Amino acid sequence: MILEKSQLNELHWLMEMLHNIDVGLVVLDKEFTIQIFNGFMENHSGLLPREVKGQLIFDLFEEIPQDWFTRKAESVFLLKNKAFTIWEQRPYLFKFDSYRPVTGSADFMYQNTTFIPLLSSTGDVSHLCLLVYDVTDNAVHKQSLKKANAELAILSQTDGLTQLFNRTHWESCLLAEHKRWSRSQHPSSLVMIDIDHFKNVNDSYGHMVGDEVIRHLSGLIRHHVRETDICGRYGGEEFAILLSDTPLKNAYIFAERLRKEVAEATVIYNDIDIKYAISIGVAEVDESITSHEAWIECADAALYQSKETGRNKTSLHLKQTR
Repeated sequence: MILEKSQLNELHWLMEMLHNIDVGLVVLDKEFTIQIFNGFMENHSGLLPREVKGQLIFDLFEEIPQDWFTRKAESVFLLKNKAFTIWEQRPYLFKFDSYRPVTGSADFMYQNTTFIPLLSSTGDVSHLCLLVYDVTDNAVHKQSLKKANAELAILSQTDGLTQLFNRTHWESCLLAEHKRWSRSQHPSSLVMIDIDHFKNVNDSYGHMVGDEVIRHLSGLIRHHVRETDICGRYGGEEFAILLSDTPLKNAYIFAERLRKEVAEATVIYNDIDIKYAISIGVAEVDESITSHEAWIECADAALYQSKETGRNKTSLHLKQTR
């Protein structure tokens, strides 16, 4: 009698523990009807254990993909082995709201779930136990870290003043494009741009106004380039644009369109109105250009020609013929 009472007490304590642990616990039979539904599940679903007992899980939780869940469960019944699903594969099994104080920004509770086979006295798997873990804190932290790393990667490639690519990243793109041209021979052109008499702007109005002129030009460049083009700040008041799959004549049309818009624009900073112009050099890659550095030199030589012959113009690097 005393032994039976002790066993009943142990059973009672076990049931209390399972009901109150901070992990979801659901037991299903082979027809996927709910047999046990603990306090965690009750608190997050708003459904009482007596309301869900004997109910088909798919009828109560429509967010559970029935085909996927059935395949997952049948492998557990057949092989008598545990199975798992983590939030990175499937964010949740039960769509519960997230009430985590640290990660209140999460739209739902991220979950890891374990499928456990429950054996009968005969050794057959008669039921399936689902353990549902709230991993919202870990998931949100990992996603935030991934986002932060992505933002840092972008910052490491970006010039702070212009928000164009910095020289390091832009040159790596040019190197990749030159290698691509070596394989494909598709025409690509490099455009080098320099602001005319920029020192006079800084000397006359100050560096704040000079920075505004640089930002203005970078904005026009972003407006004119395609998504596939690579544009960056080469240094100081000099810019570079890589026009992939673009022959020299089309690059010239692009450069002239940009140059004319700059010449017609006015930069306004407080009560100061500033007109400025740019000189441009363009070079199309060809077999005589054996490296990306040589490509830069060709475009820079064309830019120098524009500066030497009056500025506010576009000059082309012409292919050397033997």
